[in-house]
Amino acid sequence: MTLQEYKAEKMKDPEFAKAYEEVQPEMNVIRAIIEARTSQHLTQKELSIKTGIDQAEISKLENGTRNPSIKLLQRLADGLGMVLDISFRPKEDVKKA
Repeated sequence: MTLQEYKAEKMKDPEFAKAYEEVQPEMNVIRAIIEARTSQHLTQKELSIKTGIDQAEISKLENGTRNPSIKLLQRLADGLGMVLDISFRPKEDVKKA
């Protein structure tokens, strides 16, 4: 069974599907941090040096054991030479994507 097949099977359970949807905003933030860092071929340590954020904190952000503040996300964006962009979109737009 592939991961996609396993997920599709689990998503048939309404309780699992609800829990999965509830963690998606946090997972999106985690994915964005990791993708931004790796797109610049930076290690966590190198990002730590650029941002002044301890490498252990970056690790916690990336593994989901720490929720970032907006201020921390801004420091990450600045260190990566990026713009922090947070938006609200209608749920209908998200379901179509």
